[in-house]
Amino acid sequence: MTRILLICSAALLLTACSGDWGWYVVDPTNPKGLINLKFMISGLKYTVLLSVTAIVISIVIGLLVALPGLSTNKWLRGFNRVYVELVRAVPILVMILWVYYGLPQLLGITITVFWAGVIALALSDSAFEAEIFRAGIQSIDKGQYEASHTVALGYMDTMRFIILPQAIKRILPALGNQLVYMLKMSSLVSVIGMQELTRKANELVVTEYRPLEIYTVLLLEYLLLILVVSAGVRWLERRWETDSLNK
Repeated sequence: MTRILLICSAALLLTACSGDWGWYVVDPTNPKGLINLKFMISGLKYTVLLSVTAIVISIVIGLLVALPGLSTNKWLRGFNRVYVELVRAVPILVMILWVYYGLPQLLGITITVFWAGVIALALSDSAFEAEIFRAGIQSIDKGQYEASHTVALGYMDTMRFIILPQAIKRILPALGNQLVYMLKMSSLVSVIGMQELTRKANELVVTEYRPLEIYTVLLLEYLLLILVVSAGVRWLERRWETDSLNK
């Protein structure tokens, strides 16, 4: 991470030497630049809140969709397959626009920009989460199921206490990747007016007319955010591996 930040900083310093660049618009030593930076960074909390809320909901939906896919009943498996294929086929941007403009008209309800973004992102991601959970659960040895039956555990208790804890440890890297993916895709919610990082940058470009400098800062914001999240996921993986070895 440090090496990447140094490279980016060096690139910015080199390009700043050109007189054609207007880095003053995002220069923290310049009063106007500092105001602009604070304006852009103010969208960070909405990006994080939107992404975390959407990923939590998508994990829950994904798990509920994954379980029928493991059933011996062909109708339940069919439901899983149809849901996954249909949802994966819809582009996220189209889903966002449909949820925000179409769902209120269809159901006669009012949806805020935030919740429209959450619903659209969660639905789009839930199909991928379902496949991740299905693969993770299927990777658990069948002997685990047989052992749970010998102690009279029902299906729900077997999943809750034996199968899912092991499966989650195996799919944690994939879940971390989906969180990173969600953080990046949250930028698309700017098209319906969500005041997250990308929307803030777009508004600043309109007033300052310096797209290259402003979008470069936006790029670095997402880079730092995703590097921090990735580091957190790797730390959690190591922590769980250590706990497993100590047991």
